[in-house]
Amino acid sequence: MPWLYGPTAVAVADDNELRISREYGHDMPRVAVTSRLFAALPEVKAELLAQYPDAKIADRFMRSEDEIIEFLTGHEIAVIGVEKYSKRVLDALPDLKILACCSAGVDHLDPALMHERGIRMGWVPGVNKHAVSELAMCLMLDLMRHANWANVQMRKGNWEAPARGSLLRGRTVGIHGVGNIGKETVKLLQPFGVHILGCDREDYAEFFEQYGVTAVSPEQLWAESEVISLHLPRSSTTIGMYSADVMEKLRPGMFLVNTARGSIVDEAALLRKLNDGSITGAGFDVFHEEPVNNPELTNHPNVIALPHMGASPRESWVAMARSGMRGITDNFVPAPGVYPFD
Repeated sequence: MPWLYGPTAVAVADDNELRISREYGHDMPRVAVTSRLFAALPEVKAELLAQYPDAKIADRFMRSEDEIIEFLTGHEIAVIGVEKYSKRVLDALPDLKILACCSAGVDHLDPALMHERGIRMGWVPGVNKHAVSELAMCLMLDLMRHANWANVQMRKGNWEAPARGSLLRGRTVGIHGVGNIGKETVKLLQPFGVHILGCDREDYAEFFEQYGVTAVSPEQLWAESEVISLHLPRSSTTIGMYSADVMEKLRPGMFLVNTARGSIVDEAALLRKLNDGSITGAGFDVFHEEPVNNPELTNHPNVIALPHMGASPRESWVAMARSGMRGITDNFVPAPGVYPFD
């Protein structure tokens, strides 16, 4: 039984075919798709239906647990977006055996619940790494050159170029979290002649040497970076990491870019630092609560606020949808404290 990943059909291993027949008691598992990506991408939807002709595909976001339960009842595999699967939902879906993720992050899933029930997770790390790293670069450059600000002035009829801004070239840029997206950001920074500091609990010595990255502790990163770009996952160790105390340790006049998760940064502390000038500018694509309702922050003159659009390019949507398809057959039982739930 083949699965499609990219433009070419790839054969699934024989043992996986046997596992599906053994687990489901029939040749074709019952697949339901709650991710909206497939409804928006006809060519990828066609790939899925060529593989699973009876797949049930949603055309809207599942906003309530009752909707999820009703839609998935009787199905063994769910190809999902970012909706949450609580104990109530999983208890109501005893047939469910696999959650195949189209998302880059998996912080909306509970590994303890899935592990307890033996529910498998399909997931491709770094699936949107190019899209998010490009957006991080966009925010860095825009913050430092005030391009968006100048465009707003132009729309108001103000022609005079702003006597403000600075070059990224030659700056010290800190990358906090040097996983898939962090590495791509490092690569994109190469032509700018910057000094790159890398902070991660993993040892990436070979990559750091290849791309001229200096490994530093969090304290060094905060003290020395003129620009910090956050690429940390949301976990128990990163939620609230950029607290008011940490904000005091940041290099005065620095720029902060967050395309990771909003819960990593204390937004009230960030606003105070923007107001007193300790932080010159902030570019955020993610917020503690989404949709964000913090106009004092999002309307701040030194903030570029975006609506969580890091994975919005069509190419990224296609990659994420196909990663969900891959997860139907390539999956594992997650566990608390084990990557990516650490």
